[in-house]
Amino acid sequence: MSGVDPRLLSAHFIDGRWHPAEAEIEVISPSTGLPLGAIPRADAAVVDAAVRAARAALARSNWGGIAPRARLKALHAWADLIEAEAETLAWLEAVCSSRPLHQARAGDVRVTAEQIRFFAEFADKEGGALVPTADTAFGYIEDAPYGVIGAITPWNFPISMAGWKLAPALAAGNAVVLKPSEMTPWSTLYIAELSVRAGLPEGLVNVVLGDGPMTGAALMAHPGVDKVSFTGSTRAGAAIMENIARSGIKPMTLELGGKSPMVVFADTDLDLAADCLARGILPNAGQFCVAGSRLLVEDSIAEPLAARLRDRFRAETPVETLAGRDGLSPIISAAQMGRIHGIVTAAQERGAEILCGGAPFERAGSFYQPTLLAGVAADNPAVTEEIFGPVATFQTFHGEEEAMALAAHPTYGLAAGLFTRDLSRALRLTRRLEAGTVWVNRYGRSQDHILPTGGWKASGLGKDLGREAYLANRRSKSVLIGL
Repeated sequence: MSGVDPRLLSAHFIDGRWHPAEAEIEVISPSTGLPLGAIPRADAAVVDAAVRAARAALARSNWGGIAPRARLKALHAWADLIEAEAETLAWLEAVCSSRPLHQARAGDVRVTAEQIRFFAEFADKEGGALVPTADTAFGYIEDAPYGVIGAITPWNFPISMAGWKLAPALAAGNAVVLKPSEMTPWSTLYIAELSVRAGLPEGLVNVVLGDGPMTGAALMAHPGVDKVSFTGSTRAGAAIMENIARSGIKPMTLELGGKSPMVVFADTDLDLAADCLARGILPNAGQFCVAGSRLLVEDSIAEPLAARLRDRFRAETPVETLAGRDGLSPIISAAQMGRIHGIVTAAQERGAEILCGGAPFERAGSFYQPTLLAGVAADNPAVTEEIFGPVATFQTFHGEEEAMALAAHPTYGLAAGLFTRDLSRALRLTRRLEAGTVWVNRYGRSQDHILPTGGWKASGLGKDLGREAYLANRRSKSVLIGL
């Protein structure tokens, strides 16, 4: 960790300044299993100081009331500085996460900057609306920022997830108190400091470090937080909803877990489908919420497609995140790898056949073999539970009705993939798939940020990305004036 500002390793960032505190939580490299340093755990008093700083910054700067184009220009300057600091940010991202250094540098950092630019453009282009009324009245809808947004981001894409929360909230005129994952805190801290260096008002972006039970719970329940935004597991999302309900009602955006189906019909291009199915589960070692972890394949092409997938899965080799080359990412922690292997073992005990993989790699760090499981029933734990690792189930179907029955999950509805050359079938079945996002003959988000993302069922509430994310950070007021 030489060459990095030590304050990054052991301090909260509140009101534009570093606030060192006693280090309590050890940060471990998933690539090596070795400790990297330790961070503090914010208690309710620290969270309160951050929320108060955010509210004071709004009052002091009038951030939500200044000319919208001034917000736009400030956010563009921040995005420019993030790109200029790509080397440092990529290293801070890769050293403690599952993100490869070269991908973080060329992808994650750039995407974060572009997210900020994308949402900045809404600042002077979205507003209220006049509404039709009788000529004896004047009616309009006024919108305004909420005030202080409390946000929690996950460990799987630390910097870009911070961009998801910070960019629309700030563009809409709010201040933010953000808690990153305690496993991957450092890139988020650094972009918070860069916001001040770029000219955003001090106290507008605050980062508190800590775990969910203490720090996250205090942030979500704080009466000075006007809206909540969270990305993480469905179980954690449910706990947040319960916490908020006990402490007071406030709006929330929750992007939660998924168990996404990939439905492949016999008329598809098999090589295209195999490439997409592999890309839907292997990047970041399957540690992303929209991972296509349930492969549903028409029976007549099951054997050749399974063979193609086995070849792609077996070709993956573990690579440490700082190595600077492509390969299989580490699992974020030894505990998470143990959970993955526990589900695979339970799946075997319930009749699953391992087509490839099925165990950790025998080496330092937390690396799990890409695993393909066949012979699984609908109630097999590998089908029902979100594994969050490079593990996919392989099921076959005969005809559209059986495909749709298998695709429907009792809990999750985040994303789905559909592979067919039949346009009518594609249009017909996208309407039936119970998911917030459906990709046809491809799998994965684009990088233009205009398509909103969010789940159905227990996969979440509200939307991130797109125009919807900006509007979710503003509240409306109806006004009717008698003339």
